[in-house]
Amino acid sequence: MTTNTLGRHRRWARARMAAPLLALLLCTAGGLTTAHAWPTKPVRLVVSFAPGGLADVMVRLLQPQLAEALGQPVLIDNRSGASGNVAGDLVARSGDGHSFLVAASSVESVNPSMFSRMPFDPAKDLVHVALLANTRLFLVARPDLPSGDLSAFIHHARSHPGMSYGSPGTGSTPHLAGEMLRQAAGVAATHVPYRGAQPALQAVLSGQIDYAFVPGTALTWVRGGKLRLLAVASAARVPEAPDTPAFAEQGLGDVAVDTLFGVYGPAGTPPPVVERLNGEINRLLAQPSIKARFAELGAEPLPVTPAAFKATVQAETLRFAAVVKAANIKAD
Repeated sequence: MTTNTLGRHRRWARARMAAPLLALLLCTAGGLTTAHAWPTKPVRLVVSFAPGGLADVMVRLLQPQLAEALGQPVLIDNRSGASGNVAGDLVARSGDGHSFLVAASSVESVNPSMFSRMPFDPAKDLVHVALLANTRLFLVARPDLPSGDLSAFIHHARSHPGMSYGSPGTGSTPHLAGEMLRQAAGVAATHVPYRGAQPALQAVLSGQIDYAFVPGTALTWVRGGKLRLLAVASAARVPEAPDTPAFAEQGLGDVAVDTLFGVYGPAGTPPPVVERLNGEINRLLAQPSIKARFAELGAEPLPVTPAAFKATVQAETLRFAAVVKAANIKAD
């Protein structure tokens, strides 16, 4: 082998050894650049509920400060329908790097068990970005029903199987709470799905349906005498309604379900972008003013990592899937 040939081989070997290190440095630099440069245009939060619902209210509380932190406008795009699948599919297919889903965790813990066909696969097409809050559900009824407390309400419902209850949609946590009540208390009632919590609440207020499980945004109507508050579907009483019993106090401990709301991104969202958005949202959720406002809505802020968000929903999936199966809940 000539001296020139030997030299070329040595240079080639050194370059080959250096390639992995160079690739690592480029990836690291690229990640930092992505985090630093993003966002380059307005960020769109696609809310899977109608305006006025709890998710919509919480996001709008964060919107001004989040826009300031990101240096770009934050736009709210309400796309209700199909228990969150409409909004979820839109974000999963967005591909613009600036669209994110705001939805109840049931979009991944319930929908795949309930729909025979999903327009997207939450496990493959979405990534966990941030948890917003754990929210309580309250059982409210028309004030003209002859039932002053939970025990009287259950007695009335058992003897009047023609009653109806509403929810933000088939498979939503309020719907699951209604099924839990039906199974635990022997209540027969017709489920009426709506395109969000606010329309379901309005249906109770107008007397179109008899009762519903609703978020803390309905407590204003309770205080005004427009709704009768009967119980909270949590493990115990809650600070925002200390005089309201939990179902466990009536021997109905199985009726316990909260609603988790979170932010998802489309699969392929760069990890630095996920970390940036997660950090900004968590910083806002930790603010005393935000925590106080959320508490008024019956919501507990949950500033956690994307990994913790994912693990929480995985545990929820096991429980909710069993409820869907037992009640034979089908969306199509």
